Amino acid sequence: MTIDKMFFGYMALVGLLIGAILVAAPRVGDFWIKPYFWVVIAVVLFDGGAYLQRRNAPGAMLTMQARLLGFVIGVVLMVVIPTLAGLPARFF
Repeated sequence: MTIDKMFFGYMALVGLLIGAILVAAPRVGDFWIKPYFWVVIAVVLFDGGAYLQRRNAPGAMLTMQARLLGFVIGVVLMVVIPTLAGLPARFF
């Protein structure tokens, strides 16, 4: 399994978890760090973990396209889940 596929799965899980948290406790979205930044923090944590594990070896780091696609996956799931649950959209 390539690091890109692991990252996409990780970001799908992060998006699902953030969406579930926002459905279970909508007031958490009013926290001073907005849910949008939770996704950014998850991307940074994955990238930092990949760097620390393989020390920048070839194929160990994500490409910018993979980072962007993973970020979009996380944000889309974060927005879609509460929207389908009928909550007002206040993510940014």
